[in-house]
Amino acid sequence: MLGNEAIARGAYEGGVQVGAGYPGTPSSEILEYLGRYKEVHSRWCPNEKVALEVAAGVAIAGGRALATMKHVGLNVAADPLMTISYTGVRGGLVIVVADDPGMHSSQNEQDSRNYAKFAKIPFFEPADGEEARIFTKEGFIISEKFDTPIMVRSTTRVSHSRSVVFPQERVPFTPFPYQKDSEKYVMIPAFARKRRVALEKRLETLRDWVEESDLNRMEMRDTDLGIITGGVLYNHVREVFPQASVLKLGIGYPLPFQMISDFVKKVKNVVVVEELDPFWETEIKAAGIPVEGRNRISGIGEITPDVLKSAFGIALPLPPIGDLNQYVFPRPPIMCAGCPHRGVFRVLSDLKITITGDIGCYTLGVMPPTSSIDSCICMGASISNAEGFKLAHPELTVGAVIGDSTFIHSGIGSLLDAVYNQTNILVIILDNRITAMTGGQNHPGTGVTLMGEKTSALDLEELVRALGVKEIHHLSSYDILNFRSLLKKAIKKKAGPTVFILTEPCQLIQKKGKENYYRVDSSLCRHCKKCLQLGCPAIRLNGEKVEIIVESCHACGVCSQICQLNAIKEGSQS
Repeated sequence: MLGNEAIARGAYEGGVQVGAGYPGTPSSEILEYLGRYKEVHSRWCPNEKVALEVAAGVAIAGGRALATMKHVGLNVAADPLMTISYTGVRGGLVIVVADDPGMHSSQNEQDSRNYAKFAKIPFFEPADGEEARIFTKEGFIISEKFDTPIMVRSTTRVSHSRSVVFPQERVPFTPFPYQKDSEKYVMIPAFARKRRVALEKRLETLRDWVEESDLNRMEMRDTDLGIITGGVLYNHVREVFPQASVLKLGIGYPLPFQMISDFVKKVKNVVVVEELDPFWETEIKAAGIPVEGRNRISGIGEITPDVLKSAFGIALPLPPIGDLNQYVFPRPPIMCAGCPHRGVFRVLSDLKITITGDIGCYTLGVMPPTSSIDSCICMGASISNAEGFKLAHPELTVGAVIGDSTFIHSGIGSLLDAVYNQTNILVIILDNRITAMTGGQNHPGTGVTLMGEKTSALDLEELVRALGVKEIHHLSSYDILNFRSLLKKAIKKKAGPTVFILTEPCQLIQKKGKENYYRVDSSLCRHCKKCLQLGCPAIRLNGEKVEIIVESCHACGVCSQICQLNAIKEGSQS
């Protein structure tokens, strides 16, 4: 199974009733797989905070719940996390967080283990799919036993690799009867002070338990080198150092210090192998146990077997034909052929508008040939950033670009702020009718739930108008001539935000619908190459001649609008 599939399987076997989350690579597939089990209610939520609050409500009421997110999503959910740790739970609550060392698909590297210590909750770290299944399943039992949320921390290599898994039957679970307990679950200061004491007592009990848990294990081999590690790095360590003694941490917090101390006494040299922050190394050294770690291995990027070999002075095998990169044609990420975002960025670039960007496929607007994004920080930040740009430089024409799912996630409040403070910015909502970048998940604007049920679809235009925006333009993303004309007029506006909602479906989810394609009329083409400035992979240069690859063309028609010589015309495939 894929690691994410195994996590879903473990939750299913563990009797989970509700799964809630927001898609984010590398965690997205967990809920997609969980949604295949009809015994479980699975749902996409507008953001991770809502997802964790829904899951917490299930657990407080006596049911079992799973919340899923990627590492930056945990930042969004941190507010409820810190208080749920105080209240505890009645039914089991497992929070799966997928970190992304090496930033394969993220805007930063973040070590979510720190959140477990911050919130004073245990976290489990599986090394493969089978452990992902077992640890998730076990998480519900431990959560109920110790009255605490449990974090299961995955990484890209665990979530997106396959390994052998041994599925078991689902364990029937009947929710605990609901019991009102205001002093436990209503965190006014008077009650919270008591729960703070209870939290510390729970942590002490957990510290005794981890010493006995079989989720941690000591593997004694050669005593010259001992390695303390966990997660996917356990597999890398066993590959590179098959004879080394290993203390494998399945429970990453709180740590089994007695077990660690016993292990260190049995070997000559002990190295902590961990990605990102020196989380375990710092904790172990603070307990007075001598180990090595960051002095050998960098905390930047992903640790692969080759990184381990280099850190320990093991020679790497050289490729027999030298540097292989010289034989590989570079393939930078680009928007797909027919992508509804492409023409929009061409217009924004031509008009030299300062653009603050957001998280989504459209972030690729930063790449040549449009090169039209000036900042991208986090989900929903584009509109807030645009306000800041405008406050710092009122003379700039500033526009914020944000996707439909991202706007729903955390852009609504920012637009409300722009309306409230009458900030003169342009807001372009690129509505491609799906959460595209993470694989095409539904959201409140699509009218379909994760479980395939038809539901009410959020009307973005009505929402924007309800926020108080006076000027709204809703048009096709492919109608770039009209967009350019309206944009020029909006630039002259002096007060308040102007919102453009540009709607066309993602071409990977739903093609434009035409069976035709576009072609270049060589008798009219003057080789100005303006159409190449779109960066469409369906348009190529053959010598001095521009061609459109019929098999790749999605008939969006943007190139024909760009061509001022009317040399690009619609043709038939029949």
